[in-house]
Amino acid sequence: MTTETSEEYAIDPPTAPQPGVSGGLLLVLLLASTLGMMAGAIVMPVLELIRNEFGISVTAVGFVATAHCALIAVTSPLVGRAIDRWGVRIPLGAGLVLYGAAGGAGLVTSSFPALIITRMLLGVGAAAVFSGTTVALLAAGSGARQDRIMGWRTAAVTASGVIWPMLAGLLGGISWHATFGIYLVGIPLGVATLLLMPNERKRLSGHTPLSAFDLLRRYPTLLGWNALMACIGLMMFSLVVFVPQRLAQIGIHEPVFSSLFMALLSLASSLIGLGYGRIRARAGFDAVLRTGVACWLGTFLLLGVSSHPVPIFAAAALFGIGYGLLLPAVTVLIGETPPASQRGQATSLSGTAAFVGQFFSSLIFGPVMGATSITAGYLLAAGIVTAIMIILLRSRIRDPRPKPAAVGR
Repeated sequence: MTTETSEEYAIDPPTAPQPGVSGGLLLVLLLASTLGMMAGAIVMPVLELIRNEFGISVTAVGFVATAHCALIAVTSPLVGRAIDRWGVRIPLGAGLVLYGAAGGAGLVTSSFPALIITRMLLGVGAAAVFSGTTVALLAAGSGARQDRIMGWRTAAVTASGVIWPMLAGLLGGISWHATFGIYLVGIPLGVATLLLMPNERKRLSGHTPLSAFDLLRRYPTLLGWNALMACIGLMMFSLVVFVPQRLAQIGIHEPVFSSLFMALLSLASSLIGLGYGRIRARAGFDAVLRTGVACWLGTFLLLGVSSHPVPIFAAAALFGIGYGLLLPAVTVLIGETPPASQRGQATSLSGTAAFVGQFFSSLIFGPVMGATSITAGYLLAAGIVTAIMIILLRSRIRDPRPKPAAVGR
């Protein structure tokens, strides 16, 4: 990590907070991190209920889980520039409040077009949540410490996949509207962010951030890492949108079992996230990325050839292992490629990439599955993952962070 990064506010775990920084801020950031990546997964258990109520197609209902991604893609670069110029506090705090209000609007929404509009407003808030929490947590440490924090973030994000979808499935048994009340948690988190986070606006007001185009031109390796981040979103949402339908095909119709699939995925990923710092201490980025992609290849092969619940749920755990390795590794590679002063823009591009992948998941896999079968769509996913593995095997991946100087004790 560069010297400039170390000058930003530091955040330690609640058990050992640094002077002047409460451990509560780290807790708020970790909780807020769960909201960005889970914005679509929260509604997964009730997608079939929504489709039946409005009488819409399989592809159309997928937009309930992915419509917010289009707005994230459009607004993320603007959020990134704002963070680089004025700091994290205001964009993140306001984004969390908007996230809670727009997501919670589904409690009273009674038409499909209105539901899609609120989902798009949710995307604006999610863009600020994704970039703001990523920048803040990347600034919390360097080297091995940064790896641990990114592992904690991944564990928090995916552990929420045990809580949010299970809660969503239970609420979906009452009404699909009730599920949307989960989003309201963004409002108190936004207020807590504004109260606890240091105000960096004065310190950064004279800084001129790079545009997204200039950043990519100056650091072309960001194109590759953002392409991989897009694939993470693409593959994740091929499960979020289509696994419930696959389970229905084999006779499993209850929303709680769709939640169980995501819970197994999240549990496996959380366990990997908690141990990610130790994994990185023993393995380079190349080994971590290749292992994660290999797990995904096994996932989609199982989903493409299996018709029994056991291998389908085993695929959930295998995907979670890969996700727990890939997400923190790619996040660090993106966040540390440019200097810390441009980190907001860099992470905003990763948000754009991730949610563009989520948005196009329905558009890519939906028509294929509609014309052939869901299993054929997952075999297509296995082919895409195979291509990623070939690229990684032919590439040399280095840690972009400078090696720390030896310090005597």
